[in-house]
Amino acid sequence: MSSIYEEFSNIPESSMNEIKELTKGMDQSSRKKVLKRVSEEYEKAKINPGEAIGIITAESFGEPGTQMILRVFHFAGVAEMSLTLGLTRLIELFDARKSPSTPLTKIYLKHGYKTDVDKVKAIAASIKETKLKDISDEFSFNLTQFRIEVLLNKKEMKELKITETHVVNVLKESLKDLDVKDDNGTLRIKPKEKDSLSGLYKLKEKLKYAAIKGVKGVEQVTPVKQENEYIIYCTTDNLKDIFKVEGVDETKTTTNNPFVIADLLGIEAARKIIIDEAVEVIKNQGLDIDIRHIMFLADVMTNTGVIKGITRTGITSEKESVLARASFETPIKHIVNASLIGEVDNLNSVIENVMLNQPVPLGTGLPDLVATMKEDAVKGKKK
Repeated sequence: MSSIYEEFSNIPESSMNEIKELTKGMDQSSRKKVLKRVSEEYEKAKINPGEAIGIITAESFGEPGTQMILRVFHFAGVAEMSLTLGLTRLIELFDARKSPSTPLTKIYLKHGYKTDVDKVKAIAASIKETKLKDISDEFSFNLTQFRIEVLLNKKEMKELKITETHVVNVLKESLKDLDVKDDNGTLRIKPKEKDSLSGLYKLKEKLKYAAIKGVKGVEQVTPVKQENEYIIYCTTDNLKDIFKVEGVDETKTTTNNPFVIADLLGIEAARKIIIDEAVEVIKNQGLDIDIRHIMFLADVMTNTGVIKGITRTGITSEKESVLARASFETPIKHIVNASLIGEVDNLNSVIENVMLNQPVPLGTGLPDLVATMKEDAVKGKKK
């Protein structure tokens, strides 16, 4: 069995392991057919030495990019929840912007949760950020006692599984300079140090937006049924706190912010998110770009272990060639800095050779010299 696999040594080890797993029940002849087909496809996928893959990738994005439109995707039934797509999103990804304009987390649930509607609703409610104003009926002033009184909505609190004790404890912890007491569903909140009337009014507005429960920054939560399970979409990239919620499957839950993914799950996971997000944007536009071009860009952005955008402060600033760096904005700065340290440009890439009107090291310009001589001529020369 091992000899069959040895015949196809050109197939990468990771792919070979997958083939071994998939062909377990096959006979030797069928297994060989699979290996032969995979080997052929792998050889077809290889690039030729000296092929201008950077230029081909740029063209592959540039031409369809001109046909892209600014598009916003709205989730059904939720007017406030939308996702930026199209060229805007693609620029965000490849510029490696720290925060997407519309952060989104796709939450998968564990077995025992993902098909139970009540449990899904409970998890969604525990994720959504609940503020004091969301569980209150009225905010009023008691000027004789110089305090604020908040009438709680017990029905709303029961649905969200929030108790009066929990509310009091959270407010005491987040607002240390306040004296908070519960009087049968009415909160009596008084500053420990007497303030002005305008100060009391500002305090009332601050209290309205005090966080009581849920993940910070999550304003919209939408459970959506896909095939046989429920998936929760929410407008945040606070993945760290979402992982702490009971019932959330940490192995599948993702966000559209590669930087958050890199911090929590590593640079390889961030690379995968960049690829997936770019593929999704291109597919939604009805365009077709070979995934290898997207993978190439994702590799360039993440190969140093940190995410770097395709910008003058990102991967362009790290090019080996001084002239290549100078060709992309701020040329004087790069040339002066190179002069100060006596930097040498070996002219190994495309841009610097174009600048100097020399053949570029691609295609037929890659080899320095190719000399061929017939065997008879060589023998004659020796005589």
